[in-house]
Amino acid sequence: SSLCYLKANCIIVKYVFLLPYSASHVVVSLVKNYPNYLIINLDKLDYCASLKNLETVSEKENYKFIQGDICEPDFIKQLFKTEKIDIVLHFAAQTHVDLSFWHALEFTYVNVYGTNVLVAAAHEANVEKFVYVSTDEVYGGSTDKEFDESSPKRPTNPYASSKAAAECFVQSYWERYQFPVVITRSSNVYGPHQYPEKVIPKFISLLQQNRKCCIHGSGLQKRNFLYATDVVEAFLTVLKEGKPGEIYNIGTNFEMSIAQLAKELIHLIKKTSSESEMEHWMDYVKDRPTNDLRYPMNSEKMHNLGWRPKVPWKEGIKKTIEWYKENFHNWKNSEKALEPFPVTEPFAQLSGP
Repeated sequence: SSLCYLKANCIIVKYVFLLPYSASHVVVSLVKNYPNYLIINLDKLDYCASLKNLETVSEKENYKFIQGDICEPDFIKQLFKTEKIDIVLHFAAQTHVDLSFWHALEFTYVNVYGTNVLVAAAHEANVEKFVYVSTDEVYGGSTDKEFDESSPKRPTNPYASSKAAAECFVQSYWERYQFPVVITRSSNVYGPHQYPEKVIPKFISLLQQNRKCCIHGSGLQKRNFLYATDVVEAFLTVLKEGKPGEIYNIGTNFEMSIAQLAKELIHLIKKTSSESEMEHWMDYVKDRPTNDLRYPMNSEKMHNLGWRPKVPWKEGIKKTIEWYKENFHNWKNSEKALEPFPVTEPFAQLSGP
């Protein structure tokens, strides 16, 4: 999450809480483009975190790293007391859908309870803007109807359910106190820095190690993919232009089935266009308990703020493939991420709030 303060035409970013990987791109961008403003990055350093993603800014004077957990109310309260926090960008979450089926309680604890701790502390500290980073998955799946921000939330997996519940807590602070919260819901993000449990870096890494892409179920499920730098621009736009109490879809019309994604990556990495050779590199495995077919979103509201995705798929995926050639081992447990289903026990025993 990140704390930012808007005055006249300037942004003073004072706080960045980071857990999921897209936040690392936002942190780097803020540190580099706003040298006069202090960006503080709070990260628990969970199994999927890598400080190597922030090496380019780690020595900068306007960047500060703090290791800590949003689920610790006393720690978070103290943080808001000791640091002058102006705007919060709250990315912190457990995000891996497959894992959420086996660890639903932990996802609820981190994503719902942690968000409640954070928004309560931010409200008490009179923060000027609180941006909660949610997901297109809160809508549930749709085969035809496009979701806009007023569409009902119908999540179908524990991860999406925890994000939807957390949204409700955040929104209630606007309804009750007019506390200036903004909620974003984005499509799947891809690019450098992403822990390889997610589908694009997982397929790239498997193929680079001469292993097959493991495809859940039919592979006909479609996903919309946004390149990391486009998402950075979206968050900067929301920080500057996003209106309190509003929700913004950060989406793209670029959509691809998981089977087609595998074929694209096989073509690019294995240099083949032969259908039979492509099939050789694809391994169909048992599906997850539920797997939504599509998440089509209307992002007109973000377009009206002046944001649109710019990076074409061919350019973004080429940069991503190149990055993983050199950086797959940025995480000590990256090999475990390549299993078809989670095999790790990343969570400590849950002791509860």
